[in-house]
Amino acid sequence: MSPLVTPPEAVAAIRSRLEQKWAEAVCAEFGDGEPVVFTVRLRPGVGTGKAVEQLGYATWHGWHMQWRDFSGRLPAGVQVIRNAMTIRGVAGEYPAALQADLDGAVALVADTASAVDVGRARALASSLRAAGAALTPATLRAVDALRADDVEVLINAVTWLRANPDAGRWTLRQLPVPGMHTKWLDTHGALLRDVAGRDVRDEVRPRPAVVHLTYVDPGHAASGRRRHDAWTTGDVHDIAYRPRVVLVVENRDSRLWFPPAGDTIVVEGGGKAAAALLAGVPWIRSAEHVVYWGDIDADGYAILDHFRAALAAPGAPARHVASILMDAADLHTYALHGVNHDKAGRPIKPSPQLLPHLTEAESVAYNTIATAGPTPFRRIEQEAIPLAHAATRLLRIVNAQP
Repeated sequence: MSPLVTPPEAVAAIRSRLEQKWAEAVCAEFGDGEPVVFTVRLRPGVGTGKAVEQLGYATWHGWHMQWRDFSGRLPAGVQVIRNAMTIRGVAGEYPAALQADLDGAVALVADTASAVDVGRARALASSLRAAGAALTPATLRAVDALRADDVEVLINAVTWLRANPDAGRWTLRQLPVPGMHTKWLDTHGALLRDVAGRDVRDEVRPRPAVVHLTYVDPGHAASGRRRHDAWTTGDVHDIAYRPRVVLVVENRDSRLWFPPAGDTIVVEGGGKAAAALLAGVPWIRSAEHVVYWGDIDADGYAILDHFRAALAAPGAPARHVASILMDAADLHTYALHGVNHDKAGRPIKPSPQLLPHLTEAESVAYNTIATAGPTPFRRIEQEAIPLAHAATRLLRIVNAQP
């Protein structure tokens, strides 16, 4: 490969550097960091007449002519840096580097495929600064990746936080930020923290855990007392009995109609967000057996993984979480109920998420349904599996049967 870089190769290199460093260059214009200059060396290792001779004078001359023609068509902000060389006893100035500022680099690559919109990036940087947000290359890249409506909400949130140094009057869902829907912070909370310098998620009034549950102990049922209940953190109401076994399910029908099981309470989950709340419920942590049963799909395994992590975190005490009807064997046993589309008829997408808290058998099942490659199906809904099968499997775990 020739060490001589041609004009098209140099433009491609500038495009690559622009895509890597555009955020640093824009931030530098707003006083954050040193100015960025995009530079490509045009003849690395070729600095003497002897090196030119080894290349061949015809090769050198052709390359030099390309750069002479190209140099006459450079946009403003781009220049060819030359330095002296002596070739065959004749001294001259020859191309050594192509150098461009931000606008020059943008103009230079205008006719090539580039994903950089510097005009938008400058406008975003200006808006962030005007709102008092932290402007760094990392935050600018993250904001640039947002849709226009999410950018507007982010700016509104930063502005609101500046005007409200104490967010403790509101819950996370109550924040009166213009345009912010109730789950916006689930996706963008970390970015708001980075640009605002505050994590409003840690400041807001915590929402008490509300647990919807069903008592399935046969003795309790025989007493004629209520079968379905709700328990709220901090309330004076207590549960009817302390369970030896807590089964967390994700679907209401599975909770409401679960068969009788001694010393057991069936709890209705609420996705990953509820997992941390459930992990903080004292009578769940103190149960001898904590078991999870969810859909056989990417979300079901993600919830299980999150629930395990939450209950394994420092607590009083940390608890192991078993699962039922979610391993590789179950995937095949209930394959008849497998589907590839959600309730709206949309194809269920694969998931690249790594779930470190799954068992080997669960991981096999998860990788099968979440793969980006072909798979027979991507979901088996919990309701499709007979509740009697779930009760039998739960009993095996409680009695430590294989």
